[in-house]
Amino acid sequence: MQANIEQTILRNLLTDEKYMRKVLPFIKPDYFQGVYKTLFKEVGKYVAKYNKLPSSESLSIELQDANMSQDQFTMAMEIVPQLFTIEKIDQEWLLNNTEKWCQDRAIYNSIMESISIIDGKHDSLTKNALPELLQKALGVAFDTNIGHDYIENAEERYDFYHKEEDRIPFDLDYFNKITKGGVPRKTLNIALAGTGVGKSLFMCHVAASSLVEGRNVLYITMEMAEERIAERIDANLLNVPIDQLDSMSKDMFTEKVNNLARKTTGRLIVKEYPTGSAHAGHFRALLNELKLKKQFEPDVIFVDYLNICASSRMKAMGGAINSYTYIKAIAEELRGLAVEFDLPIFSATQTTRSGYSNSDVGLEDTSESFGLPATADLMFALISTEELQKDGQMMVKQLKNRYNDPTQHKRFVIGVDRSKMRLYDVEETQQNLMDDTPVFDKTNSGERLSHEKFGDFKL
Repeated sequence: MQANIEQTILRNLLTDEKYMRKVLPFIKPDYFQGVYKTLFKEVGKYVAKYNKLPSSESLSIELQDANMSQDQFTMAMEIVPQLFTIEKIDQEWLLNNTEKWCQDRAIYNSIMESISIIDGKHDSLTKNALPELLQKALGVAFDTNIGHDYIENAEERYDFYHKEEDRIPFDLDYFNKITKGGVPRKTLNIALAGTGVGKSLFMCHVAASSLVEGRNVLYITMEMAEERIAERIDANLLNVPIDQLDSMSKDMFTEKVNNLARKTTGRLIVKEYPTGSAHAGHFRALLNELKLKKQFEPDVIFVDYLNICASSRMKAMGGAINSYTYIKAIAEELRGLAVEFDLPIFSATQTTRSGYSNSDVGLEDTSESFGLPATADLMFALISTEELQKDGQMMVKQLKNRYNDPTQHKRFVIGVDRSKMRLYDVEETQQNLMDDTPVFDKTNSGERLSHEKFGDFKL
């Protein structure tokens, strides 16, 4: 049966150009056995060189230069005429069975390679490579999509416009308004704020609210210890001021945590890495390990915070690498991780020194790299002034938004309870928003500058 499916695939590769174009990029020589492996290699080399199918005669000539024993060559020459017999076959059945055969062969090969690794006979790989080997084998599939045809795919495009996208909603009304109901999967979302303004507070609050909504949350910290992050989330979820957590009795604390556990099906895992030492490669390994050992797959990831991550592609002290390139690389790697695992990632970045004291932060106040806002899907500034602090509030300013019009609700205010590490909506009457209108005279349809405003100017 094995030889039959291999021969069927090879015969259709040589007689059906449409089939060949679809499947050849996904089939590897290692999927074949014996003489069929050599035949496939020669077909692949011919197509790569001449961009067309070989004839029976040209394939026979090419086989004469192939590295085969005499017995293998004799067998190959007997098989070649059979490969050029045209047989009508159902295309859908053929594609489905070719894909299934590729998957089965990939799994078989990975298992055999895993055995050699376990026995210590592999030249380069160690046991740490086992999960990735099996994951790649299980992920083998044909991707026949070669682009969106504007005319032919109009109906699919219309359905996409009306499809409800799976989003992770906020428990803050204005954040849901600016994101059309929450952040979509496969996105990178960045909070920009100065030191001590509330980057970690924001992420801890959103992590806590996601947990309450029954979602699995992974919080990666490189700034504070795991217990300090958990302490902030305790204050938020247990409704206890953070400075009173240590005075609670063990029974009361346990009871509150158990009550919370009964209200949600979600799980929260906090993982700490040393500052500046972990990158997307470490996070990917962590996700695979959590899935393998704890059957935990997060719905959303928080990385606290981006600027103190490392890059998996570049060395920070590489001399020629500047901060723009380095931070942009980290942002691209995190967004790539979000796409790979089909989830949103939240992170944060610092403002520049001038941005720290600025009450109207902009994209130009992003520290170290302007490449970060170029990569992020949503970016917003968290702004705190003495007046806002006095009122227990924080201003949010949209800087970039791929989900909605960023000029709608460009600035809005949210309430802050720092003792319980919690954010909340404020009433509409308390929204003390700044006016974005340029300082022009609003009389006469705003077409003239105010004469009174410049009345003291002397020419």
